[in-house]
Amino acid sequence: MKTLLVASLIAFWGCAALLPPADPVSRLRSNINSVLSDSIFAGTTSCVKIVSLNSGEVLYDRNSNLLVTPASNLKLLTSSAALNSLGKEFRFTTLVLSDSVAIDTSVHGNVYLKGFGDPDLSVSDLDSLTSSLRLQGIRHIAGDIVADESFFDDLYWGNGWMWDDEPDPDEMFISPLSINRNCVSVVVSPTAIPSDSVYVTVGPPTRFVSVVCNARTVADSLDNSLKISRLFKERLNTITVTGDIPTSAMPLRSWISVWQPALFAGELFKESLLRDSIDILGTVRLGVAPINAVKLAERARPLDSILVTMNKISDNLSAENLLKTIGAVERGIPGRAQNGVYVENAFLSSLGLDTTQYSLVDGSGVSRYNLLTVNDIIRLLVGIARRPNPFHLIYASLPIAGVDGTLESRMKGTLAQGNVRGKTGTMNGVSTLSGYVTTRDGELLAYSMIMENFILPTRSYQLAQDKLCELLASFSRNKIVSSSR
Repeated sequence: MKTLLVASLIAFWGCAALLPPADPVSRLRSNINSVLSDSIFAGTTSCVKIVSLNSGEVLYDRNSNLLVTPASNLKLLTSSAALNSLGKEFRFTTLVLSDSVAIDTSVHGNVYLKGFGDPDLSVSDLDSLTSSLRLQGIRHIAGDIVADESFFDDLYWGNGWMWDDEPDPDEMFISPLSINRNCVSVVVSPTAIPSDSVYVTVGPPTRFVSVVCNARTVADSLDNSLKISRLFKERLNTITVTGDIPTSAMPLRSWISVWQPALFAGELFKESLLRDSIDILGTVRLGVAPINAVKLAERARPLDSILVTMNKISDNLSAENLLKTIGAVERGIPGRAQNGVYVENAFLSSLGLDTTQYSLVDGSGVSRYNLLTVNDIIRLLVGIARRPNPFHLIYASLPIAGVDGTLESRMKGTLAQGNVRGKTGTMNGVSTLSGYVTTRDGELLAYSMIMENFILPTRSYQLAQDKLCELLASFSRNKIVSSSR
């Protein structure tokens, strides 16, 4: 009889072990562990931390104190530090200056185009500056168009950036006088006749870049050999197009970074002036505007606009320009990345981060020298949430799951859609996601997930992150609910 009772208890306990935990938090942890037990995580470092902003309770913690590569999650730190340092009313300006006031519809000297870090300057902005000059009656410039990028130092790349990433648009050159994200778009289209050449168009149209095309149209192709690049080792703005494209293929668009972006901006400005019938006798060159130069025109862009662009589409130029701008404003001109990091560390220290226990070297997260813990990111997210003004702007700048930005195509059709706000990050062997999510009970959570040291497709780890976010969005302290609609 005793033997039968013992056997029954063992069977009961065995069955009970298979049942999900009754406590909602324990059940959530169990579900998260199930996702992270997938075979794709074998040999991979996975760091996850989730905290309730309502109560401060840690709902989940795995490897939260391990130093890992944050990738573009670093933009959370850069945008928060910039907002704290510069203030929400800060505006990024681009100036047109001259040696002397225009006389008789002429500028008897040089015209200077000076940048102060606006990463979103466009050709339409240059056209607006041109219109402003024309409205002042200027029809003739006797000197040069001088591109002034003295607001930043002359280090065009971040510390630890990879030389062979050029001419990728994500590793564009950094300049306070930036235009078109310091890139050109190149569109390659097939002709209707096999063995013919291909159509190549460059945008914006400009003489600043040239094209060497050795590509051809073919009846069919299995090797997808078309390649668009630039003679970057030669430091030339010569676009190269090689390989084959089938007659049935859709046009292929690629973005290519340009060498010396300030000169690029100066050339585009000159071309805008000429289109508006303003004559220029001189050339385009680099230089520095004199202290007593006269302001002719100005364009300004608010900080919140740049934060949205930076975080929604994960724009690296925006992050690097922000970092150098806070360095220039707080530590003096020219703006330097290390000075920006100094200011950033002072801000992070005020939120409780130990600045001796991590490494920051750039603003965008491109460098492998950056090392953070998810605990650091959670401290930032929690600290920002306690400050209503910066929280509102940072929260609004983050991609929304299933709606926009880098999360537009993720978590659709789940409770996470339209709910999860998160900054993504992707590098070879690294995938990150950190931000905020509201539970079924209306509880606001801060989360950070960093997965690195993998060789499988990044999408596999993004799907796992999405599943974790769905678990958080469907989490309830009261009852079990479905994670999908």
